[in-house]
Amino acid sequence: MTALTDPVHISIACHGGRGHTARLGEAVRTGASRAPDSKVTLIRVDRITDEDWQLLDDAHAIVFGAPTYMGTASAAFHTFAEASARRWLTRRWQDKVAAGFTNSGSMAGDKAGTLGYFAALAAQHGMLWVSLGLASGWNSSRGSESDLNRLGFFQGAGAQSPVDDRTGTAHPSDLATAEHLGHRVAEVTRTVVAGRRALTP
Repeated sequence: MTALTDPVHISIACHGGRGHTARLGEAVRTGASRAPDSKVTLIRVDRITDEDWQLLDDAHAIVFGAPTYMGTASAAFHTFAEASARRWLTRRWQDKVAAGFTNSGSMAGDKAGTLGYFAALAAQHGMLWVSLGLASGWNSSRGSESDLNRLGFFQGAGAQSPVDDRTGTAHPSDLATAEHLGHRVAEVTRTVVAGRRALTP
């Protein structure tokens, strides 16, 4: 792709929980930063400031991230989502690109509930949802836990960390999957932004 006149702005709105999801957020940022003309910011939604809200308002894409607790996103993320209603009222995030990632203690862990919640939040804001764009990994005799998308989620990036782990580490495949998501979001956003600029008189 040819270079854009101005950078594409991508914000990652994430609650880190015990540290595992924050590692995924960093991986998403790494992947998105690999795309040309991308400016990526990571925002802690449990410590969000007025300046952070402005970054989200100005972003071309927002990637939502939170741990899965009891079948949905963490309470801190829900607080952020409810506060975003002011943007919903003014359609401030209309037609921005959106995506999501999450982590839980079990392989499945009802992560699909959290990714579905992110997608519904994005739909309420009128955003454009980007899926993970990967086939399932680790689902044949030739597969392994090193495969991308080893847990087989499609709406976004899913990861698993043992519930008794206190180090905030994440599985290398899950980090690589999160990087893939970040890069995919950046490339889709570049395409959307370039198309809009080309159509602007």
